[in-house]
Amino acid sequence: MVILNEHFKEVEKILGLPEEAVEVFEKTATKIDNVKSLNKKFEAVFNEFLFPEARDFGTCFDKLKPLSIIYGIKEYTLDFVFLLRAAEVMHDLYKERGLSDELFNNTIMDLKYKYDECVKCKEVHGTFVASWNTGFFALTRYCLGRYQFDMSTYGGDDFTSSAGITIKKGDKTLGFHIPSSGVPLTDEVRLDSFKKAYEFFPEYRREDGLMIFECGSWLIFEEYKNFLPENSNTIKFINDFEIVSSEPKDEFDDAWRIFDKYGFKSPKKWPEDTSMRRAFKKHVLSGGKTGHGHGIIVFDGEKIVR
Repeated sequence: MVILNEHFKEVEKILGLPEEAVEVFEKTATKIDNVKSLNKKFEAVFNEFLFPEARDFGTCFDKLKPLSIIYGIKEYTLDFVFLLRAAEVMHDLYKERGLSDELFNNTIMDLKYKYDECVKCKEVHGTFVASWNTGFFALTRYCLGRYQFDMSTYGGDDFTSSAGITIKKGDKTLGFHIPSSGVPLTDEVRLDSFKKAYEFFPEYRREDGLMIFECGSWLIFEEYKNFLPENSNTIKFINDFEIVSSEPKDEFDDAWRIFDKYGFKSPKKWPEDTSMRRAFKKHVLSGGKTGHGHGIIVFDGEKIVR
């Protein structure tokens, strides 16, 4: 199995990886190509979890981890090389289904966002959340505008929105995620993403023409309204939702999403170089809670229905 092929290099270009990262990944890929025993074991994992379709990347990367130890490759780097090589399989599936290169390029960019997080948090060229990628490679998750959307079903108790729209357990929904792309969550980009999803997933529209989006995130915690500016994009994002649940957590284990590597340290050591960092640090040090929430959005193709 050849790892360092032309498609591998093309994906590196699409992602816009820095030269030092390209050097590390291509050196690792070359090692896999040249060490026969490593290549054979790598290929076995590759084939097991990508064919006949992508599945269970959690177990996949658990099986890949021993290779990083045996052959002296950093685990997060080896995981990223696996994903760069697997992108060709993903791209072939896009072509078979008539999906555009633009959609592929937009969706595969999540690798760059996760690469950036890994460098900032772990100071390693790679990804420390490789198992997250199953949905992208199984073609159940796509990036449409600012958000990434998952084909899903509602798993909670029946919920009735303020507009009298009832969502029942088992109803089709589009779960969505907010990648760390750095693009601000303005009114325009949020609405644009919902419109794109409405057009892309016609089978997820209800009989009444409405579409239900849902999201579970550390960002959807109502207490943030008490210390973040009312006109901030984060609060506007929260206000898009009808909140189904909003629960505090004992530990702010998502602090790394704001503070990078410092998020794993004491709050006293968190930097204060942005308004959001200052606000969260002050909130936590004063005994304020952070948490996790779950919300739904009813959309009619043009606007959020209230």
